[in-house]
Amino acid sequence: MQSSFPTIAEQRRLLQLEYEAERQAFSRLTDAIGMTRLVERGNAWWPVHLGRVYYNSLNQRVVELNRPASDDNDNDHNFEYGRPVSLFTLREAADARPQHHIAGNVSYVDGDRMVVIVPDRADLSHLEGNGAGVMLSFDETTYRAMAEALDRLAKAKGRLGELRDLVYSRRRAGELTFAPLRFPYLNTMQQQAVNKVLVAKEVAVVHGPPGTGKTTTLVEAIYETLHRESQVLVCAQSNMAVDWISERLTDRGISVLRLGNPSRVNDKMLAATYERRFEAHPDYPTLWSIRKAIRELQGHRRGSDQWHQKMDRLRSRATELEIRINTDLFSQSRVVACTLVGSASRLLEGMRFGTVFIDEAAQALEAACWIPARRAQRLVLAGDHCQLPATVKSYEAMRGGLGISLMERLVAMHPETVTLLTTQYRMSREIMDFPNRWFYGGAIKAAPEVEHRGILDFDTPLEWIDTATSTNEKSETDESAFREALAGQNFGRINIDEALLTLAVLQRYLERIGRERVLDERIDIGVISPYRAQVQYLRRLLKHTPWFKPYRHLITVNTVDGFQGQERDVIIVSLVRSNDEGQIGFLRDLRRMNVAMTRARMKLILIGDSATLGSHPFYRQLHAHITALSAPES
Repeated sequence: MQSSFPTIAEQRRLLQLEYEAERQAFSRLTDAIGMTRLVERGNAWWPVHLGRVYYNSLNQRVVELNRPASDDNDNDHNFEYGRPVSLFTLREAADARPQHHIAGNVSYVDGDRMVVIVPDRADLSHLEGNGAGVMLSFDETTYRAMAEALDRLAKAKGRLGELRDLVYSRRRAGELTFAPLRFPYLNTMQQQAVNKVLVAKEVAVVHGPPGTGKTTTLVEAIYETLHRESQVLVCAQSNMAVDWISERLTDRGISVLRLGNPSRVNDKMLAATYERRFEAHPDYPTLWSIRKAIRELQGHRRGSDQWHQKMDRLRSRATELEIRINTDLFSQSRVVACTLVGSASRLLEGMRFGTVFIDEAAQALEAACWIPARRAQRLVLAGDHCQLPATVKSYEAMRGGLGISLMERLVAMHPETVTLLTTQYRMSREIMDFPNRWFYGGAIKAAPEVEHRGILDFDTPLEWIDTATSTNEKSETDESAFREALAGQNFGRINIDEALLTLAVLQRYLERIGRERVLDERIDIGVISPYRAQVQYLRRLLKHTPWFKPYRHLITVNTVDGFQGQERDVIIVSLVRSNDEGQIGFLRDLRRMNVAMTRARMKLILIGDSATLGSHPFYRQLHAHITALSAPES
């Protein structure tokens, strides 16, 4: 079917534009802002202390890095498993450029400790002493994997070619015919979604708006699929999303093999990782001894026939043991779990799966979803394209359609494959109403047990505290009050007065609930801002305000992206933007606001300037909706 090829070629062109735009942006950022700002942005740790240097169970040379505890460690960082990094030395923050770069990849991060994979022959002596650091490098691997996936897709025959031709055509997706199964512990639409997955010949989509039990449904679909198939591949865009679905599958009693290391280092998920399973295998001690002997032999004089013969025997035996261990690990696991890019791992070379499940599919570029698809007989995608999208930095690529995910394409072109989950179990009806109407056409219903949930009697579940008119909170003579500012070049926006007001509002609300009740019932609170600079400032304020000390373990402050997939009893959103021009920046991406608003179970408070935000119809109507809710009845 020729119609798919121009579309794939265009995707390839747009991906190249995005690659070049991100590489240039990364270079400008790294070269321009200096080490102190790189640390603030979470793209570097400096200084760090070197810990052990050793070979891990996968025979990779690794180095431990530890950063000293400080207030700056409250900042988010962007290090996670698989990210390419550069180890360097820098004596003073004002120095022109870091020195002695050594390339590596993150193995895992746990608090203030990072483990980095480095080349066998890398000289680490320069990093000893003061001034060592680690910073992110540009991620060539991900783009290479996506480009190769599109190139392979364009040439594909067989099953991958059939999936491609279906996705890019209007041909109706095929279904098997058998009586639907009943799952009494799922609601009607969740049962329908599971059955849709089971009967799909090629593709199925589970569309799960906030709080509708998308993960529960997906886990059940995987569990039922494993009654029909020996093994499935489960992927997601981020390590965090892979961790979450893997943990839920493990709780369901399913054996999961997690390729790569989890973003949150805990015993349950570490025990499921390939590395831990590898070193727990009965043959591993023998393999470790052989690898040690190989390294020792490499350090001796080479060249003699005896040396080569001994090395060949050792390497042959090591390869034999590695193959045996890998065969055992994969044969004992019902689910193989990894990121989308991780599915290109050599560990999966030659493997095929009856079904590939992709969670949070709407957050991934279409090209990324085609990486695991080449291993699939059929695809199941789950997510919500009305929440966070994939990040696209090139305006031209975005305008050309690179930001349209594979899930969005299927929803538009193959609605027969989609099941919309329509009952949500998180929010009170009043919190749900506006995003439900705006994003989901009013299709979502609140479950009876949450419809009227709240914390306080006669409380309004939804509030907007308007900094444009809050004269009790601002000086009438200070026209700069509650105005946004740039937090340094290329670092985003901050609104200091709004941050102070945010904590004042939170304090008043906790006082209304009462300390004893908050602590006894563990009422949890999320403070969200779309801007990282505002998040970091709020965290510092919270940490240095003694009044909040008893409650800090119940309060999370993060960006919208950081709250994806989470929920809290109380959510406060600091919107930041306040200017005379009505400029709202990336707040125009309303899917982020959908995420922010729908994290709340019982109380949602928005803090922002209605005059600035009201330049956009979404915020104008939202403000009017909330104002009408809080108006006294006549």
